[in-house]
Amino acid sequence: MAAIVATNLDVEKAVNSRYSNGAQRREASLCCPVDYDRALLEVIPHEVLQRDYGCGDPTPYVRPGDVVLDLGSGGGKLCFMVAQLVGSAGRVTGVDANPDMLALARGAQPVVAERLGYDNVRFLRGRIQDLGLDLDLLDRELKTHPVIDASSWIDLRSREERLRRESPLVPDDSVDIVLSNCVLNLVHYPDRTSLFNEIFRVLRRGGRVAISDIVCDEDVPEDLKGDPKLWSGCISGAFREDRFLEAFEQAGFHGMTLAKRQEQPWQTVRGIEFRSVTVVAYKGKQGPCLERKQALVYQGPFRKVEDDDGHVFHRGRRTAVCDKTFHLLQREPYAGQFAAVEPREAIPLDQAAPFNCRPLALSPACGGRDGEGVRHPRETKGQDYNATTEAAADCCGSEGCC
Repeated sequence: MAAIVATNLDVEKAVNSRYSNGAQRREASLCCPVDYDRALLEVIPHEVLQRDYGCGDPTPYVRPGDVVLDLGSGGGKLCFMVAQLVGSAGRVTGVDANPDMLALARGAQPVVAERLGYDNVRFLRGRIQDLGLDLDLLDRELKTHPVIDASSWIDLRSREERLRRESPLVPDDSVDIVLSNCVLNLVHYPDRTSLFNEIFRVLRRGGRVAISDIVCDEDVPEDLKGDPKLWSGCISGAFREDRFLEAFEQAGFHGMTLAKRQEQPWQTVRGIEFRSVTVVAYKGKQGPCLERKQALVYQGPFRKVEDDDGHVFHRGRRTAVCDKTFHLLQREPYAGQFAAVEPREAIPLDQAAPFNCRPLALSPACGGRDGEGVRHPRETKGQDYNATTEAAADCCGSEGCC
């Protein structure tokens, strides 16, 4: 028997059909039980709540005033929850390619806005692996320039590129946080690199993602991957757990964290466990490495750790770092793990030399770094530093010394 092979079009057709049906009537098989903040659900119309298909809750990672993008927003439940968390100063955009789900969300939007007293949500039609192309704008182009032959098809491709360039669905560096709830696994394998690259593109420097999705503990067999119906059921396209995190790293993110991991599997198929996870990751490690004589001391509890750029930090050692890494590892999700060592005399940014992030084989006796990147104290204090001071008066606290 020939193996079933699912193409991109097979997958998108199956997903679109199933979720169109799900917009009309509830499909319990698409749900993974999640405990949401019930206070955030009170303003949302019942028909939206009944037709929500998620597997996690990424909303706790949203802050007041955030500009939020929800990928695969469906009926709008997550967007309406987040609208309350960001407040009237924030903005929320939901992107979905399914017209029926968009109609459900857009129909509920004025109801939610009236109940909240402000309207900070909008819903756009697009594919999450191509956040540059506005499908509503493309529809207008097709009405005036329909595809009737190969030449008009080639012309259409040119028009698509123009729309991405001149009227992008989501512009570069425009979002504080990207959310998604059980949608990334619905994207076919050939489109996944562009999916993660698009998420990275639209985020501002310092932005973050909070993605809930279904993962598996083993590779999905080829015959399951080839079944479009199982794609729409969040089985065939499930990411293997470790590779899900690797996908964020390959796109340029740092600080990937399994913020939540379902202990018991949602489903088990042929002994393969499928469960919900929520991953948080950050954008912002890009940029030049500059030498400003800074160091970080990893405080434990592990003997040593390695960051996403390959820097190894041994517990208790002063590790030489560039200015970018120095500040990056003092922010979330690393805050509190490192003690910062500033130079006695600060080096202005415009006078800072390039920093070689590879460990330099310099002897500590020379005031440099050894083969493991340890920065000698004289690098930060200065070679001629020769101060002698009295004991700090408050070293033992308000009760005095022992």
